[in-house]
Amino acid sequence: IAFVSGTVAALAPDSAVVEVGGVGMAVQCTPDTLSTLRVGQSARLATSLVVREDSLTLYGFADDDERQTFELLQTASGVGPRLAQAMLAVHRPDALRRAVASADEKALTAVPGIGRKGAQKLLLELKDRLGAPVGTATAAAPVTAGWRDQLHAALIGLGYATREADEAVAAVTPQAEASEGTPQVGALLKAALQTLNRAR
Repeated sequence: IAFVSGTVAALAPDSAVVEVGGVGMAVQCTPDTLSTLRVGQSARLATSLVVREDSLTLYGFADDDERQTFELLQTASGVGPRLAQAMLAVHRPDALRRAVASADEKALTAVPGIGRKGAQKLLLELKDRLGAPVGTATAAAPVTAGWRDQLHAALIGLGYATREADEAVAAVTPQAEASEGTPQVGALLKAALQTLNRAR
């Protein structure tokens, strides 16, 4: 299943249901991708189907580049679909390519579940696989409402406890309120993860 296209039937903190030919497809997505979807509107998501003995899970992405990066990340030992998606929740594909190209350990340890040794191993394994950055860094899609809820849900989805998520949301609230226009969940998620990493 290379992509799904249809009406968004429902949205959850870490997934969307897209109606395709009368069938509701549950698609796991990052907060950035979910922030661009609206219930009742049509959407097209690039997808990657992960087959396990006991499950079939569809992961959805804003574009083909994100999907290809998701699949390439899983070629590294110890990286499954959940961790690959967590990496894309924190960094856009180009940011990941830049981090790997410049051996930026700190960028990888910002991802929940990746420690210093894991980051070093990933930098070695991914060096020749991800390729060079292809464009300039683009800002995350703005979120029109409920950034607190989306950010909180994203942190819970990445494995943090409710109390940790509450504290991280509180920590980035001044940054969100200082931003002009609507806060960007992608940027706030990175800031929240940095505060959580410092606290640990």
